[in-house]
Amino acid sequence: MAIPETKGRPIHALAQELASGGCTAVELVSTYLSRIDAEDGVIKAFLKLDRERVLRAAEESDRRRAAGKTLSVYDGIPIGIKDCIVAEGETCSCASKILEPVVSPYDSTAVARLRAQGFIPFGRLNMDEFAMGSSCENSAFQKTANPRDPQRVPGGSSGGSAACVAASFAAGALGSDTGGSIRQPAAFCGIVGLKPTYGRVSRSGLVAFASSLDQIGPMTHDVEDAGILLDAIAGHDPMDATSLPDPAGGFAEAARNAPESFRGVKIGLPKEYFAEGGLAAGVEKVVRESIEKAKSLGAELVEVSLPHTKYAVAVYYIIATAEASANLARFDGMRYGKRVDGKDLVDTYFKSRGEGFGDEVKRRILLGTYVLSSGYYDAYYLRAQKVRTLIRRDFEQAFKQCDVLLTPVTPTVAFKFGEKSDPLQMYLSDIFTIALNLSGNCGISLPAGLDAESGMPVGVQLLAPAMGEAKLLGAAQTLMR
Repeated sequence: MAIPETKGRPIHALAQELASGGCTAVELVSTYLSRIDAEDGVIKAFLKLDRERVLRAAEESDRRRAAGKTLSVYDGIPIGIKDCIVAEGETCSCASKILEPVVSPYDSTAVARLRAQGFIPFGRLNMDEFAMGSSCENSAFQKTANPRDPQRVPGGSSGGSAACVAASFAAGALGSDTGGSIRQPAAFCGIVGLKPTYGRVSRSGLVAFASSLDQIGPMTHDVEDAGILLDAIAGHDPMDATSLPDPAGGFAEAARNAPESFRGVKIGLPKEYFAEGGLAAGVEKVVRESIEKAKSLGAELVEVSLPHTKYAVAVYYIIATAEASANLARFDGMRYGKRVDGKDLVDTYFKSRGEGFGDEVKRRILLGTYVLSSGYYDAYYLRAQKVRTLIRRDFEQAFKQCDVLLTPVTPTVAFKFGEKSDPLQMYLSDIFTIALNLSGNCGISLPAGLDAESGMPVGVQLLAPAMGEAKLLGAAQTLMR
């Protein structure tokens, strides 16, 4: 059996190797499985991985290739799936005890579209419970470690997906981004993470945290791969009422055909993201180097303002917790998941939810229920929605002055386990990513370098207007050259 080189190799390179006969899908999948067996005992990216199932899928791919009936050039390439994106016949626990026994009877639209191109859905990746967290420490089952330093967190909530890609346990992965949950762990682990425009990728089959903010997106080794996966999963879906009707595609091509320079491109630098004391010294140094690189490639740098950014964290945690409170009401021990019998109906609810949900989920349900309650709805939730509109208008004004924005992704590099025990400290980890979800625009986290003191990855973020993924990926590829 040939042992293909998979460490750090992008999807497009593996596709070429499969097409040339350099390896088979079975050999490719077996190589990833061997690395998982050797290393995932420390990293703990996977909650579950059905080896027999993925090997059968690889065998089917090889048979299609031998018969000249491949589904796409990517047929046979394994892609990890975050545990809140359902796949038929697989558990979908959202890293929560309340959903631990649940097996999905259908594929999410994103997974179905991957299968349609021959990609192999590859296991269930760990996450913060119900996507609520910034470190992957809130999983009910295990803590995923950062492959760059197992003493540090991989970020969250898509920490398992980021660790999976960074450790080369799969060629790529799907995550979900509600307030930065793709981009922040991508930055912490030194990979690429793309948050598409809201509605660009169907949310059908994505277990909801905050419905007006959630978005599935790719986590990959390079920018072209992000475009490849976005091409595969994007597009209108009648199963999702918020799905954009616009045709989607050409994203990988936009990355491949990216110009060599930024000549004629205006890159905006939001002054609020570079406030004094807002960034750790090592992070600021790497981000400033990326700005200088963009300038050396011909970009015109423009200072812009997003004046309502200072309210983004407060607005997010009102809207997100309110929507979470409503969405998680269905998990009651009766209709879904874990049931703990009590003396009566109400006692069963209390016991099932009390034992099924972790502390962070309970905290957010309580906060959300409070801001939606009579007497507080107008003071909190309604006001937050109004400020959200102001945040979106800030971006609209900024994009009139520039093509894309360049910002930090996180204030610090990946922190050590237990370092942020205060929930409010943890919430501030997403201070540079939250506003994008509130606005519905698209953004990408790119590995920009290493912090000199810790040696940990630092990410830089490019942001583009809604439906501007082609422009975004082109700019990202140019910056990464």
